[in-house]
Amino acid sequence: MLVSVGQFSPAGDVGTNLAVMRSLAATAKEDGSELIVFPEESMFSVGKVDGPLAAAVDAGWSTFVQQLSLLAAELGIAVVAGGYESSGEERPYNTLVLIDSTGRIVDTYRKLHLYDAFSYSESTRIKPGDGGVKVVDLNGIKVGLMTCYDIRFPELARALTDKGADLLAVPAAWFKGEHKIEHWETLLKARAIENTVWVAAAGTSSRHTVGHSVILDPMGVPQAFLDDEPEAVVTAEITRKRIDDVREFLPVLKNRRFAANEQINSAG
Repeated sequence: MLVSVGQFSPAGDVGTNLAVMRSLAATAKEDGSELIVFPEESMFSVGKVDGPLAAAVDAGWSTFVQQLSLLAAELGIAVVAGGYESSGEERPYNTLVLIDSTGRIVDTYRKLHLYDAFSYSESTRIKPGDGGVKVVDLNGIKVGLMTCYDIRFPELARALTDKGADLLAVPAAWFKGEHKIEHWETLLKARAIENTVWVAAAGTSSRHTVGHSVILDPMGVPQAFLDDEPEAVVTAEITRKRIDDVREFLPVLKNRRFAANEQINSAG
């Protein structure tokens, strides 16, 4: 399956962002892609929203998802993108939506690990997810969903792999800072290598975020990548065969002695 990552810098309103996403998705479709992964905050950038966040979410989430569904159906391409979903409280969820090429909303994933690090506190504005891990079968490839800061938690990627994920889709808005690009690239490669899965990571590219979207194979080798282009899309072929081939000579999943949350057996 051909998969694309679309990189851009979301504005503060849904309509502007959907127009950019349509353009990038059309390019991906021309490349033969069956799935495009867009960044976290594709719906809108929280820092650019006018007025209360809760009101913007209430007004924008359903429109964003509905229009994204129409976009997917019209172009005939599946989409993963991030937005903000009402929780019924003041703090919304940071949510990914996966829509197939017919426009059907297949599933959503609410970000589990909120970015309370590097002097930032996402949890003051966003409610942590409550729906667990999500793996979706898309045209024979099982897609596991993660968001940005989630990649610093290897147990989540392993849980997705244990549920059968072939591809980790990682929308992100990775902040700039000292060593931050190195962290982004290293963590994405680690998640691919330690789980022997594909990774498609789509980052926002702005004054505050790094961009650097990439598609990695199960050995952590970049198959397509971007730097800090403000708007761009790249595509690579994702195959189950590559996973099987790598796991033949690198059977780390078979070799492990214990699963996450299990204690090591100390019997001598």
